[in-house]
Amino acid sequence: MTDRAFAVVRAGALTTVQDLGRPGHAHLGVPHSGVLDPRSGRLVNRLVGNAESAAVLETTLNGCAVRPRCAVTVAVGGAHCQVTVDGRPAAWGAPVRVAADSVLEAGPALRGVRAYLAFAGGIAVDPVLGSRSTDLLSGLGPAPLADGAVLPLGRPAGPPPRADGGAPWPAPPAELVLRVRLGPRADWFTDAALRTLARAAYRVSSASNRIGLRTEGPALERAVTGELPSEGMVLGAVQVPPDGRPVVFLADHPTTGGYPVVAVVDARDLPAAAQAAPGAPVRFVPVR
Repeated sequence: MTDRAFAVVRAGALTTVQDLGRPGHAHLGVPHSGVLDPRSGRLVNRLVGNAESAAVLETTLNGCAVRPRCAVTVAVGGAHCQVTVDGRPAAWGAPVRVAADSVLEAGPALRGVRAYLAFAGGIAVDPVLGSRSTDLLSGLGPAPLADGAVLPLGRPAGPPPRADGGAPWPAPPAELVLRVRLGPRADWFTDAALRTLARAAYRVSSASNRIGLRTEGPALERAVTGELPSEGMVLGAVQVPPDGRPVVFLADHPTTGGYPVVAVVDARDLPAAAQAAPGAPVRFVPVR
């Protein structure tokens, strides 16, 4: 019987299993989780003939290397990187047939932050609350990849579709522009702070992760200095901790928080936040 699985040769800085997440459990304190760049996650799945909800690998900055134990079609997309099979160049952003016991490597990100690896049949780890996603905050789902780990693969639903021309991959942002709607706690900040949020130049902090995109730049001055009781948090909430630098909550964000939320990012801009490298400029643009 064919061993439908792959072994991890090089886990990389942070590589996790992700699908489209586990919505609907915030009342239990369980974040949504899932791929930070859903556009790329869906596209690599389509390239290998999977449903868009199939589990993939999400790498961070320096890629990973895997050794399938069976012949399998793989696609690498998201952050642009060099792809090799047994050291020989292979296609990025397109289906690649990998022989059993060959090593496929997604190298360090050349543009962007997070690459996605889809395997025909998907990654068949056991689901938790309906999702195979690794949640770094709650610890649900499979552990982040480690060298030597072996993960199971599902059976392909059929051959991958024929692709004519290149896939429409979005380019990583040279400048991350985040449209925001002010509130619900904008009144906890001075008028000068709201002007600063709308006009100042921020940068992506190297302390950013799957929980939140942290920024470097001018602090936002509070008008209300008291404590805020914990309240519900949503994807894209722009929370302001005591240092005054905005933090944009991403897929593994806590479901409650006690720091005021000055604004909420338009969900359409969050995939770009997943690919914004440390040091990239950030602008917050208030909209109605």
